[in-house]
Amino acid sequence: MSVNRRSFLKQMGVGTGGIVVGHAYAHAFSGTSVELLSNQGSEEHELPPLPYAYDALEPIIDEQTLQLHHDNHHAGYVRGLNRAEASLAEARNSNDFTLVKHWERELAFHGSGHILHSIYWTNISPGGGGRPDGKLAEKIDKSFGSFDRFKNQMVATTNAVEGSGWGVLATQPLFNQLVVLQAEKHQDLTQWGAIPLLVLDVWEHAYYLKYQNRRSEYVNNLFDIINWDDVALRYEKTGM
Repeated sequence: MSVNRRSFLKQMGVGTGGIVVGHAYAHAFSGTSVELLSNQGSEEHELPPLPYAYDALEPIIDEQTLQLHHDNHHAGYVRGLNRAEASLAEARNSNDFTLVKHWERELAFHGSGHILHSIYWTNISPGGGGRPDGKLAEKIDKSFGSFDRFKNQMVATTNAVEGSGWGVLATQPLFNQLVVLQAEKHQDLTQWGAIPLLVLDVWEHAYYLKYQNRRSEYVNNLFDIINWDDVALRYEKTGM
């Protein structure tokens, strides 16, 4: 389904770090772990549980890395997001916005980290790998020429992230196509309105214990555990 500019702008809400979290985003991820990001009925965001055991992704991702990544690093983004939201609420209540620039940056950084990690955990799985099929495969072919050309671009883009960040496969409703993007430090180099479908984490804490400085080996190995069913479901929910 084609989404024209007017209907797209009506659907979308204001996002965090250039990744929109509005009606279309929420619908795209219903039925997946991203539903757990909702803090309705609670004053704080919570860390979503892993959908598999810590050792389930061996040998691609080792048990120690996965446990530290989820329980320490992702949990840290959740705490940072809650702290930023509480501080901004306090600023509104006191009408004192002296530190608003700092807390808005913290909101974007930690909020994007929480969102992207929650997607990442379900983008990979013990039974992953292979290639997508159906409508997602057709859209990849249309947007990139073939799956192999997409994979080559996705791998090169992810490996080329300067410092820490992510490689992202996203839908871009304004262009009616899929795009591959870099997200440095979570919130930089994304496109407004892009809805992430597949995210590859290349912060060093995601791979350094096992791969040291061999980022490209880690990124290539991730394709052996990508959960294409999860990616396809996210694409289907966008309505493109």
